[in-house]
Amino acid sequence: MGTPDFAVPSLEALLGAGHTVCGVFTQPDKPKNRGMKLQPTPVKECALSHGIPVFQPVKLRDGTALEQIRALAPELIVVAAYGRILPQDILDCPPKGCINVHSSLLPRYRGAAPINWAILNGDGETGVTIMHMAAALDAGDIIAQAYAPIGPDETAPELTARLAELGGALLAETVARIEAGTAERIPQEEEQATLAPMLGKELSPLDFSRSAQALHDQVRGLIPWPAATARVGGVRCKIFATAAERGSGGPGTVLEAGKNGILIACGGDTALRILELQPDGGKRMRAADYLRGHPVEAGSVL
Repeated sequence: MGTPDFAVPSLEALLGAGHTVCGVFTQPDKPKNRGMKLQPTPVKECALSHGIPVFQPVKLRDGTALEQIRALAPELIVVAAYGRILPQDILDCPPKGCINVHSSLLPRYRGAAPINWAILNGDGETGVTIMHMAAALDAGDIIAQAYAPIGPDETAPELTARLAELGGALLAETVARIEAGTAERIPQEEEQATLAPMLGKELSPLDFSRSAQALHDQVRGLIPWPAATARVGGVRCKIFATAAERGSGGPGTVLEAGKNGILIACGGDTALRILELQPDGGKRMRAADYLRGHPVEAGSVL
């Protein structure tokens, strides 16, 4: 059971390990781009390429999905970024239970956006957890974990791709241990739990009174959506690439603007250099290219 690109390596890992995947559940197709043509999910595309039956229920609590699962009679259900909460009757269905591939080191970052929040909070390390699923959000017993460093300039999509591969490899090892009866069950320490709620546009605006490093982490963590934003030359822009430097001046003051981007004074004698941006209604571009049509004077305040 999975939906986005993150879940594809987990499906491929199960197939690569020789397991029979009797069915794949994924979110319904959604319209995309200007033509609003229905697009299959990445997991659906992968499943169909391997000839695996695909199920896309709109609801999980009306009994239809449960009957489909009972007909498939799986020994184990694996969930990876499915995007739906499984009701208890589905959790109870397979004899070996339901396990989840979660992109954090639980109990830290339970919830919908663990990768983004790890970057937003400036963490230097994260990982993946394979856990038994429970009724409470991401609170089930831990079976296995794998650690991964977070690069100082790594963006959320880049980290997601790395953790997806790490999760697939760990899943294959874990399912082998479940099959052999040697898998561990480690209860989570509730007092260590933190949340990673869904992202919203209220997180986007850059506050230049914060340190440049905090803003650099904000930019990295909010790619591709909702993206960090700032008004540059009077135009609202999404910010996609930055660098944290030393600098002094009133927060929001432009220290320089030219071929090396736009350097803006931030809190704590730091400065943020904007390297890539996208003005509203425009294309993503280098900040130096943006300045050709939207001059920004040193000394002005954003």
